[in-house]
Amino acid sequence: MGNLKDKYCIVGVGETEYSKNSGRTTRAMAVEAIKKAMADTGLSPSDVDGMMSYQNNDSTFSLIVSGDLGIRLNFFMDVVGGGSSTEAMIVLAMGAIEVGMCKTVVIFRSMNGYSEVRIGGTGVRAAAPVRGQDLATRPYGMTSAGQSFAPTFMRYMYDYGVTSEQVAHVKVAHSKHASQNPKALYKERVTVEEVLSSRWIVKPLHLLDCCVETDNATALIVTSAERARDLRQRPIYVMGVAGRVSKPRTDFHFVHGPVSRVAGYYAKDIVFGMAGIGPEDVDLTGSYDAFTFTTLLQLEEYGFCKKGEGGAYVSSGIIELGGTRPNNTSGGHLCEGYTHGMNMVIENVRQ
Repeated sequence: MGNLKDKYCIVGVGETEYSKNSGRTTRAMAVEAIKKAMADTGLSPSDVDGMMSYQNNDSTFSLIVSGDLGIRLNFFMDVVGGGSSTEAMIVLAMGAIEVGMCKTVVIFRSMNGYSEVRIGGTGVRAAAPVRGQDLATRPYGMTSAGQSFAPTFMRYMYDYGVTSEQVAHVKVAHSKHASQNPKALYKERVTVEEVLSSRWIVKPLHLLDCCVETDNATALIVTSAERARDLRQRPIYVMGVAGRVSKPRTDFHFVHGPVSRVAGYYAKDIVFGMAGIGPEDVDLTGSYDAFTFTTLLQLEEYGFCKKGEGGAYVSSGIIELGGTRPNNTSGGHLCEGYTHGMNMVIENVRQ
């Protein structure tokens, strides 16, 4: 993959509003987000011949959305996933273009993540029959990501002496950023004290340590650097990319050591190796802030600070606008809205 550095670009992005009740289907929202991404880059339906999406059985398939848009596809793919699927789709789009399967790919994620299918242990998911891999978790009270990650976070605090007060600074920083973002769902700034006084979800996670479940659709467009030069926006060159990188064990985070290791530990060598740079060369970061803790652990594993020093790092002001390396400048999942990772990529493209 190293020889693909700067050969492909993100050339357009689009979003619907972030809300708790869209009142629309995921199909309608996907069409809107893709239309906005195409308008952003100046493309017409005949210019797009690839489409990819990801979902957790909560969205609409590419063939339906492409038909609504008048796009005939030479390549399409719908996968089940969340998290770093955005980045995985980008590299898969690059590969499809590289081997001649298509020329320009739209990637989208559309979800009624609050009003319909919620990620936590409530709503449609909670009412579903217990089967498959859920047999190893739901009967024991692990119905949500927070419940699954809590033992990891608790052990991390024990091992390194990191405090809830330090971790709360992630939410504080992201709320400051969201307060300047008109499209953020939650624009109100919060203090460390407000984070710590919000109700417990599952220790050590308070309510304000958790992301904002949201209805939204997001989209971005990938094409070759050669084609990108003739489009409306300044092309954003992809220097390195990795997605859907895993730990040795992902179902029970606390049974494979080191307990607090996250997949970024493995992804960093892929990304920085492709790009030919190191953490010290990065001016801005976008972390998957499903929880305040996940941001902290990712910043450690990608090498922006040493293991165990994440609490001091995030509470020092470095991750705020005006700091040395701002993080999630739109407010991220904690404040702007939860998109399964797409909005951080969109924000970094805009930056």
